[in-house]
Amino acid sequence: MKKADIGLIGLAVMGENIVMNMESKGFTVAVYNRTTSKVDDFVNSRAKGKSIIGTHSVEELADSLSKPRKVMMLVKAGDPVDSFIEQLLGVLEPGDVIIDGGNSHYTDTIRRCAYVESKGLLYIGTGVSGGEEGALKGPSMMPGGSEAAWPLVKPIFQAICAKVEDGSPCCDWVGQNGAGHFVKMVHNGIEYGDMQLICEAYQLMKDMLGMSADEMHEVFAQWNTTELDSYLIEITRDILSRKDEDGQPLVDKILDTAGQKGTGKWTGISALDEGVPLTLIAEAVFARCLSAMKDQRVEADAAFKIKRSVYNGDKKAMIEDIRKALLASKIISYAQGYVLLKSAAKTYGWNLAFGSIALMWRGGCIIRSTFLGKIKEAFDSNPDLSNLLLDPYFKNTILNLIPSWRRVVANAALCGIPAPTFSSALSYFDGYTSSRLPANLLQAQRDYFGAHTYERVDQERGKFFHTNWTGEGGSTSATTYTV
Repeated sequence: MKKADIGLIGLAVMGENIVMNMESKGFTVAVYNRTTSKVDDFVNSRAKGKSIIGTHSVEELADSLSKPRKVMMLVKAGDPVDSFIEQLLGVLEPGDVIIDGGNSHYTDTIRRCAYVESKGLLYIGTGVSGGEEGALKGPSMMPGGSEAAWPLVKPIFQAICAKVEDGSPCCDWVGQNGAGHFVKMVHNGIEYGDMQLICEAYQLMKDMLGMSADEMHEVFAQWNTTELDSYLIEITRDILSRKDEDGQPLVDKILDTAGQKGTGKWTGISALDEGVPLTLIAEAVFARCLSAMKDQRVEADAAFKIKRSVYNGDKKAMIEDIRKALLASKIISYAQGYVLLKSAAKTYGWNLAFGSIALMWRGGCIIRSTFLGKIKEAFDSNPDLSNLLLDPYFKNTILNLIPSWRRVVANAALCGIPAPTFSSALSYFDGYTSSRLPANLLQAQRDYFGAHTYERVDQERGKFFHTNWTGEGGSTSATTYTV
């Protein structure tokens, strides 16, 4: 019997679709699932007659694989991954490869990579983006871990992943240990930001401009022919045209409470750990948290009876302003995400290829858009670019968008329409482009109540001073440090 090229554990929707994708590209795949009846059901239905081998134990899975053996897990993040690693270590040999294709936290992947390598095996933690359709037709894949494992899986990964116009695969080696899962986490954080920005544009058109779902459908269809051309704009266009059984827009029947799986939250926490102002993505996460407080919002709405205004100016001009504000805010989201990637790369010693990451995101994944090509060009032109906003293309683009951006944020506030990510993006931009911020007063306050010291504009950096503000504090100052 022919040995399989790769094994896969976990036959949920993503697992099944990845297997079907691999088989369609000419690979023989062995499959295993903890509930073994799922294996039988899959082999006798979707996988019937295909080069897919069903197994009923990790031992049988290992025996069915050609060497060096490669086993990919698509199981729930957390303890299930550790459990399967232990089981696989008992049946695999040095030089074999264990792959985690789930949404694991990158710190877990760092730990697991070191552990598996200590046993003589190789480990990969790979982000997989694109949902069930992407898994079947071509996802974006972001592998990191044991570098020696990459040549062993590269032919499979690059065969099954999405391709962009010139045929380039949306999958390349990201870096050591947890780098792949970190990049996937930041991808998901940017996804949170993109989705919230689109939702705010939708609410501004709906509540501030009084537009119908059909009218907004037409707007998003037009926007998808501009720089905003992307998967999320495309599906928003389609969602707004879908009618319920009574002929009314289905979107209006959906309860306004958003769910989340945690990757956006992880991105925000990582940014705090790195000291990176990831303000837009953090606001997108908090917007979901606020949406979940439905009962309290209904109570507060009744208590305050806030009168929301309708915009009385040029409707067509405001729609264009919203489009431009959306583009400007989207640029900020990616700029912040890339600053986080650069900071983490320094912290963890990852040699991240930032242009290649943009290319990996251009196809297959949820945030895929033509916009990402410009990010690749920016880092190809200047690999040491500290912030996307300083790239000539993005600088000039933002300069042209600022007037519309300010009008949208101002009118949203005047009309009482929440626009947290539009607003936070603009505030970040204004802060980032200010050579002087009020942190001088903040440092004076810290020194006043805690003797935390301050630097002076008329002295060299790194020299700290303390003032006895009350005349009673003495000259002793606190240790200077940054969390």
